[in-house]
Amino acid sequence: MVFIYQKSIQDLSLVISGVEVGKHLYWEINGYKIHGQVFIVSWLVIFVLLSLAFIGTRSLERIPKKWQNFMEFVLEFLQDIAKNQIGEHEYRQWVPYIATIFLFILGSNWAGALIPWKLIELSEGELAAPTNDINTTVALSLLTSLSYFYAGISKNGIGYFSRYIEPTPVLLPINILEDFTKPLSLSFRLFGNILADELVVSVFTLLVPILVPLPVMILGLFASSIQALIFSTLSAAYIGEALEGHGDH
Repeated sequence: MVFIYQKSIQDLSLVISGVEVGKHLYWEINGYKIHGQVFIVSWLVIFVLLSLAFIGTRSLERIPKKWQNFMEFVLEFLQDIAKNQIGEHEYRQWVPYIATIFLFILGSNWAGALIPWKLIELSEGELAAPTNDINTTVALSLLTSLSYFYAGISKNGIGYFSRYIEPTPVLLPINILEDFTKPLSLSFRLFGNILADELVVSVFTLLVPILVPLPVMILGLFASSIQALIFSTLSAAYIGEALEGHGDH
């Protein structure tokens, strides 16, 4: 009976490991399979963001006009996110990271909500927002985890890890578990919301392909913006928490 039970568990594990959401276009590089459609849309988003940044900053004027004025507004908005969560004295070095995370997620989310990728046929799989792929959201979350560990260690040294036994060593397992749940929460929140939004729009488009999906798409743009704001704000908050560290107590 024990052998049969173990065999059943192994078979179930093999089945679960093969489960995927949708079909993917795979590229094989040095024996590793990567999702080609994620890279295609990601590099398109990066190209658009770099192009907008270049256009907005190529001829700076003392009195900003039009596009430069808009770019400065975006920069001030992103600086406020970092300043409010990290603190006025240490936020400046983290503005590039928080701004990059926000703009990439926003661009990826909007690319999935605005561009009719289904009209472009691939040999396998289909193009979509990079953030509806769990691999992308996990990678972004791990970057945030590495960032707040770096922030804490760079300021407090090895003493940063003393926070795991504060206020009592009994909380050590809970404090360690918290560092695992932070990236999981960030990644699954973003992945789940973007995937659900695209599925809803797809279903409405199939049922009523002309007018009804438009309000849903507008709502999706709003939700996509909120998700980018939540992810970048929480990232900044985690970094700010790490910078407080043990040394300030």
